[in-house]
Amino acid sequence: MALSEQTLAKIREELSHYPNPQGALLRALHLVREDRTTLSEEVYSELASIFGMRTGEVAEIASFYSLFRQPPAQAVIQVCTGLPCCILGAREIVSEFEKRLGICAGRTTADGRFAIEEVECLGSFSTAPVIQVNNSPYLEGITPEVAAILTGSPAMAIGARQPTPATSWIPDGIEGYLLPPNGERWLKLSEYQEHGGYQAAEKASRMAPADIARLVQDANLRGRGGAGFNAGMKWSFMPPRNERPRYLAVNADESEPGTFKDRQLMERNPHLLLEGIMIASMAIQADAAFIYIRAEYVEAYQIVNDAIAENYRSGLFGADAKFMKRRFDVHIQPGAGAYICGEESGMLESMEGKKGQPRKRPPFPAQFGLWGNSTTVNNVETLAHLPAILTRGADWFKSRGTKKSGGHTLFGVSGAVRRPGIYELPLGTRLRDLIFKYGGGLDEGRNLKAIIPGGVSMPVLKPEQIDIPMDHDSIRAAGTMLGTAGVVVMDDQTCPVRAALVVARFFRHESCGQCTQCREGTGWVHKILKRIEHGEGTPQDLETVADCCEFMDGKCICALADAAAMSARGFLTQFREDFEAHIRELRCPFPESFAS
Repeated sequence: MALSEQTLAKIREELSHYPNPQGALLRALHLVREDRTTLSEEVYSELASIFGMRTGEVAEIASFYSLFRQPPAQAVIQVCTGLPCCILGAREIVSEFEKRLGICAGRTTADGRFAIEEVECLGSFSTAPVIQVNNSPYLEGITPEVAAILTGSPAMAIGARQPTPATSWIPDGIEGYLLPPNGERWLKLSEYQEHGGYQAAEKASRMAPADIARLVQDANLRGRGGAGFNAGMKWSFMPPRNERPRYLAVNADESEPGTFKDRQLMERNPHLLLEGIMIASMAIQADAAFIYIRAEYVEAYQIVNDAIAENYRSGLFGADAKFMKRRFDVHIQPGAGAYICGEESGMLESMEGKKGQPRKRPPFPAQFGLWGNSTTVNNVETLAHLPAILTRGADWFKSRGTKKSGGHTLFGVSGAVRRPGIYELPLGTRLRDLIFKYGGGLDEGRNLKAIIPGGVSMPVLKPEQIDIPMDHDSIRAAGTMLGTAGVVVMDDQTCPVRAALVVARFFRHESCGQCTQCREGTGWVHKILKRIEHGEGTPQDLETVADCCEFMDGKCICALADAAAMSARGFLTQFREDFEAHIRELRCPFPESFAS
């Protein structure tokens, strides 16, 4: 037998949470890795017998996810090399580990004690550089000196802990409603209730489902996951109630470089999310909610899982859920390191225990979602706004943002600023204020070079555009998008070609390979940008990059290729003179830029 009885018992417990047992497959694979470190054909065979699958099917699904493809070692040191981490020295941290361990990234030491892995995003950009050893909590703000200490032994690296840095704030003069004030964390049900928690759910329980949806639609709560679609209107797409189950799928898989807001909500105010889930589930008449969280969020997973368990004990969830007046279940399941699972249909596939490849649409999730049933997909932050809307009303919510974008949002500011972090502020806050008033500005003597306004998928802005209001419509008028409101700041030392290269590498790595245009296009863009950055480019390369972007944009099942094209095209359009200088001078003209 490959698996221990203890692991088998945990897998059986997970099986009970899903209408189709295969939904527990990813969690089972994680449990096996915790037990055995590596996956093998023997493991796949035993899991196949548990899940009623073929051995090859289990192996194929596991191979799709990067966390199940890590090199075998006692301690796998994962270094985030996303753009904000690179700007703040991630490459130096990789080099320090390589020097100390005598191996290159992607390799394992001969004795099997250590491996080094470069990863694209760990969702903690305000505390860069960041590493994660196996499935231990993050180590943030890493220096070469700390890296040297961690190579002392696998046990030392795995067991290393540090206090979680404070990275999210409600600025003075702002009446916050998403984050607890003064750096507090309301983890317990009693703490949340002391501050008015679950009063909104009680109010919603006395309303008709359609009235809840209408209130949220009137408040003009636009989705905070990137698309910015009206949440209440999205709920209205659910068909009339019938005998089949209905679900709410919660997207907590924030994996885009520059984005780290949902983690703050889950780690500081988990019951706000759970109350939002209850309200949304009343509106769409969902029988259960499933939270899909990125597996790297070890602490957030445990905090939310503990909050769910507390709600079951208190009767808020379960067979006769208070306020719901019926059975209502909430479960949390981890992903396994695939950015594509942030796309809603790719997430649904992964939640069902499959490869997270996006579905062709129609049908849309409201008609054919989890296990073929009607499903609404909402982002963590979107749901976190619902309690305030229910208790204070639509007019109050709209007064906190702009006419067409109501409420606050959690702006992430990272990169070359003095005070990186998450700031709860009204939509419409100016980009200049985010960078200089809240983010503390740049180091003395440095000037702005470029700003990505909403996660690396969004087209880049130039310094003369920073007076733009940060709301969905104003920023779209400037030729980019608000996205996840993750602002990445680059100073005048930063090479824009190198920045574009790092982002292109991310998209090449994260393409699921299902669409030819995306699979081949992201690879070509990355390869050509690498050639230009290394001083080997030609003028024709610039036209080829533009052609590749046209080849990808709007041609694929999901928006990953669109995002890759928008990013590369944005850098090329805004900073063409710097691309041309690389080609003309046969070198990078930014000698002090970060190492990529």
